[in-house]
Amino acid sequence: MTAAALGALSLAIWLVLMLGRDMFWLARERDTRAMPPAPDVWPEVVAVVPARDEADVIARSIGSLLAQDYPGPFRVILVDDQSADGTAAIARNLGSGRLEVLTGEPLARGWTGKLWAVSQGAARAGKGPRYLWLTDADIEHAPDTLRMLVTRGEAGGLSLVSLMALLHCETPPERMLVPAFVFFFQMLYPFGQVNRAGGMGAAAGGCMLVRRDALERVGGIAAIRGALIDDCTLGALLKQQGPVWLGLTRRSRSIRPYRGFAPVAAMISRSAYAQLRYSPVLLGGTVLGMALVYLAPPALALFANGLARWLGLAAWAIMATTFQPMLSFYRRSPLWGIALPGIAAFYLGCTMLSAWQHFRGRGGMWKGRAQAAAGL
Repeated sequence: MTAAALGALSLAIWLVLMLGRDMFWLARERDTRAMPPAPDVWPEVVAVVPARDEADVIARSIGSLLAQDYPGPFRVILVDDQSADGTAAIARNLGSGRLEVLTGEPLARGWTGKLWAVSQGAARAGKGPRYLWLTDADIEHAPDTLRMLVTRGEAGGLSLVSLMALLHCETPPERMLVPAFVFFFQMLYPFGQVNRAGGMGAAAGGCMLVRRDALERVGGIAAIRGALIDDCTLGALLKQQGPVWLGLTRRSRSIRPYRGFAPVAAMISRSAYAQLRYSPVLLGGTVLGMALVYLAPPALALFANGLARWLGLAAWAIMATTFQPMLSFYRRSPLWGIALPGIAAFYLGCTMLSAWQHFRGRGGMWKGRAQAAAGL
């Protein structure tokens, strides 16, 4: 393939990404926009929080749940998943009658640790609540978060309302890599398509308000027990039961910092190969595709001549432009848009690392567990 043809193909792909896929990059789906009126009756909700060795964040996250200004019946179940750092004791010391700390059973075969804990919490919640609020132990919520989730859920008859939590973005590695994580997620799962009837189903695992009867109809948490990308798997199942809604938020925030590149790489590589269904063929296609989409434009812009250079520059400019709304949402410098090819190269390396870890029997490593085998 000539350099000009390569540049033309890269530019064509970026034009499609910019003008198609519901223009995902504009990041228009926000929890603050087009809010429906509050319901007349506030239904019962139970929050289920799986936790494993979360002593450094558990007081803030559970405290934010207990501080919800929700008008209806609401309680919290924390499932302590075999923690060894005093997570359960810290939670119990919060001293709230609305909080139950449940000691989790040893991990069952065929389950990932998080989903095994969630399933125990959901069972403990019983048949009473209309909604289960599935949230992570490292997410801190504003006091009106549950009120907003239920308002959307009730008004739209939704089977799922999910918020993409605002990720921690203060350390240098986070500033470089975190906005791109959400940008790539939106590219794979355009929120506009997710929120439209007939579109794909997806969710963000840090904050999911799930209608309990819809969850039961798809087989409960057991239906996704081995999934590493459990949020989007659950979102796809629940989309079969009714409409879902997914949006960006500042109400729910991750309070776990990533202080170096290695922790970010571990977070990405934990599930990247699972996204490719553990397929070497899809991995090879992903490597070639990302090289064409992200690496070819700057290479042509810097090292080619004539038409090929201009095509590369145009594709690179579109790439940087589409990244701007997400950079603005995270309040980061627009100059990071120019660096998106290098950021994408890091993510590509993490994807290859994810495959290598899987082949070594260390796939899906999280909290000391290699979980990918559970998903097979």
